[in-house]
Amino acid sequence: MSQHRSPASRLGFLAVPAAGLLVLAGCSTSSNDNGGDTDSQSFSLMYATSNNIESPFEVLAEKYMEANPNVTITLNPQPNDTYGDTVRTQLQAGNASDVIETEAGSGQTRSIIPLAEAGFLAPLNDSISALVPSGSEELFQIDGETYGLPLTISYAGITYNTVAASAAGIEDFAADWDTLLEQCATASAAGKSLFVLAGSTVPNAGITASIISATRVYAQDPDWNQQRAAGDVTFADSQGWIDTLTAVKDMYDNGCFQAGAEGAGFDAITTGMTSGTTVGFFGPLGSASELQKAAPDQNYVAESFPPATTSDKAFGVASPTYSLSINKASENSAAAEAFLDWIAEPENSGVFAEAAGSLPISGLADLDLSDTIYADVSDELTQGDYVPLPNSTWPNAAIYDALAIGVQGLLTGQSTVDQVLASMDAAWDQ
Repeated sequence: MSQHRSPASRLGFLAVPAAGLLVLAGCSTSSNDNGGDTDSQSFSLMYATSNNIESPFEVLAEKYMEANPNVTITLNPQPNDTYGDTVRTQLQAGNASDVIETEAGSGQTRSIIPLAEAGFLAPLNDSISALVPSGSEELFQIDGETYGLPLTISYAGITYNTVAASAAGIEDFAADWDTLLEQCATASAAGKSLFVLAGSTVPNAGITASIISATRVYAQDPDWNQQRAAGDVTFADSQGWIDTLTAVKDMYDNGCFQAGAEGAGFDAITTGMTSGTTVGFFGPLGSASELQKAAPDQNYVAESFPPATTSDKAFGVASPTYSLSINKASENSAAAEAFLDWIAEPENSGVFAEAAGSLPISGLADLDLSDTIYADVSDELTQGDYVPLPNSTWPNAAIYDALAIGVQGLLTGQSTVDQVLASMDAAWDQ
């Protein structure tokens, strides 16, 4: 692993591949055509945030207002750990923002499918539908209607600080489980932790287990979710899921996380990663771009969680995740639609991905990632050795909550692996 990898800002070239431009050029509508059709040119935008670093959603809003000086976008950031519950509560109360951040699929409270099924989201036009990656339609559409604008492909893995790793005496990131535990001890001896975990938050606890499950469950059974839906398997009887949660507990017991990880919030991640007191954390790699701006003396790259042995296949998590939807009850729907149409234009559709340091929504297999923060996982990405976030096609958000709360219970000693998996099965079958 190179210790001098280009930071996230080098991803500007990844805006939109040429093939994607050709497809989109015939179906987008300019903001000039839409901008003058509304009584109100202004609208509100709600999105989740985990720190005080500029969000990619803010970048989108600023660029749109620069291109449309008559528009004012009222920003409504909400804490990430409670965002799903907040957006649903506001939608039910009728006071949600005009445009809201949603997530692809059905497995979270902020996910597109359950919100659309509840009647909270407005269907979007053909220019938005054209951006939905082939094979991902079920994550954005119901009966052919699209309810979310996909913004990026998000790689969820380990954001790894090569500067902190070097200071701890670690050269290359672990390629197998035993080496990972050795590196946990090495980092501890140097006064650091190998990982920082926001253990008190559902999003970080849940995604940590989800990332580990890529190598323990989905590398062997990519269609495990379909098998569970058919009733052919359960969480409780799947060795891969047992191994996933056992790995979480073993890392905690071996000091792989910072002291007090079970009670930590998102601020622990920001502080640990920017100060260099921790080497890495589990989550979407888009965070690396924000961290790099806050700590230019550090260097962040992508790593996947190591398989059990070096003979096992490396496998990652990558899927369309971040999206924008329009509140069906919006009184500024035309202005909101013009904003989404502007994002869908070829010259603008890569703005979010560039600001987030993430990947473009199409053409992933054709990209040269060798000189980017994704270099160490480029083979996985270009060869398709990855799975979407597991919960993106789980039938309800309660399953992911059971996973995340279960991880918290493993850390505090209040739950066992068997109890967590049983609770996930119960949530699936409810």
